[in-house]
Amino acid sequence: MEELNKSGHEPLTKKIQTGYRNFPMVPRVVFGRGSFSQLADILLPKRRNSDAPIIFLVDDFFEGKELQERIPWLFNDQIIFISADEEPKTEQVDALVSKIREEFDELPSGIVGIGGGTLLDLAKAVAIMLTNKGVAEQYQGWDLVEKPAIYHVGVPTISGTGAEVSRTTVLLSPDKKLGINSDYTTFDQVVLDPELTTTVPKDQWFYTGMDCFIHCIESLNGTYLNTFSQSYGEAALNLCKEVFLNGLHEEEAQDKLMMASWHGGMSIAYSQVGIAHAMSYGLSYALGIKHGIGNCLVFQHLSEFYHDGVVLFEQMLEKQQLVLPEGVCAHLSSAEFDAMISVALRMEPLWENALGRDWKKMITPEKLKSIYKKI
Repeated sequence: MEELNKSGHEPLTKKIQTGYRNFPMVPRVVFGRGSFSQLADILLPKRRNSDAPIIFLVDDFFEGKELQERIPWLFNDQIIFISADEEPKTEQVDALVSKIREEFDELPSGIVGIGGGTLLDLAKAVAIMLTNKGVAEQYQGWDLVEKPAIYHVGVPTISGTGAEVSRTTVLLSPDKKLGINSDYTTFDQVVLDPELTTTVPKDQWFYTGMDCFIHCIESLNGTYLNTFSQSYGEAALNLCKEVFLNGLHEEEAQDKLMMASWHGGMSIAYSQVGIAHAMSYGLSYALGIKHGIGNCLVFQHLSEFYHDGVVLFEQMLEKQQLVLPEGVCAHLSSAEFDAMISVALRMEPLWENALGRDWKKMITPEKLKSIYKKI
């Protein structure tokens, strides 16, 4: 582990004690190629009656494709196709909740999210808001949700975000990008079928996989690190190295990246992410940049904080023969920079994990602006 801690911060043996948290974990998970076919049997015992449908929120990429025909809908079930081109928004969650409440006399038997991080986050948020009053924006933060969500299932079709295992659902609202972080957010069931990731384009596969890799680097170098998060983080990091540096067969790479995503998500469940994620939230909020590539755009410039991780990232980028966009922030106004910086600085747990309780002495708006200007 010593090689991961050359950024000038305290060694692992002196990490900050943050107390013990009784975090939830996904209680049921099925893994394996073709396991999506078990979804019908998984949902059947959860169906209360024909008037309490299952609502499937599905990435619109799959509309009219073979996967649509495999979705096990019955009775009054509804399939809602949703674009994943933009980050999920609080107003989008509110609109979906209103639609479901208006169309059905009773609560659905369950919500199933099928897609990448955007669809999984929407599924978690909708499941929460169907049982809680108000609007989604009210619950952005830590432990604000009062009532348990309805039964909800996650079926990832891309690997890396960790959304399938995390206790947060990250949403854009009019003035911030922030998760609904709660014990009720976690999925009740997850189906991990690596075959579903076959159609992912190479660049998106890499960017989302790097979300997992950066999870690991930030967790393993964080002040919140403990043996629980370290064990998952090291497993995920080693899997990422195999996938992106060793030239694995396609099926083996799919299987291993899906498990890397799971372990990476578990690593941050009991610790936190760090600087790249905080600053990526700023890029997403101000410019609509997707989370995975946003992390990559920031992380390449964080050698000061994660030197060895950045070296590995550059090796992976070269091995996969990909080039990151340049000049993304070249023409931004002062107001746009200020908006990004404001969003990033609100992510206080991420900064404390990265730099300790005195992080405000090291990170200023000017410091963040200098990094953003390099992107």
